[in-house]
Amino acid sequence: MNKAELVKSLAEKAGVTQKEAGKVLDAAVASIQEALAGGDKVQIIGFGTFEVRNRRARKVISPATGEEIEVPATRVPAFKPGKSLKEAVIIKEEPKKTGKGPNKPRTPRKKK
Repeated sequence: MNKAELVKSLAEKAGVTQKEAGKVLDAAVASIQEALAGGDKVQIIGFGTFEVRNRRARKVISPATGEEIEVPATRVPAFKPGKSLKEAVIIKEEPKKTGKGPNKPRTPRKKK
């Protein structure tokens, strides 16, 4: 789903125009960005948490040249899904039959 499809879905579910839904989505994204830039955490109960994590400086090897490069420490945005979101996307499969368990007949062992 891209942004246009998300805006259309929001408009249908909220009963507003696509233009209004687009403005609301843009405002929500801008608010989250501002909060993260200010070092705050944004928690939406049932959906998830947006936060900023500090990534330490590290050394990597360039695949093109084979040289060792120093990557500086930086701050990166991160998202941790909430319980409701995790449960909504879990594919519930029936347990696979492995052939083990009480229903499988035992084969006699060979005697030494």
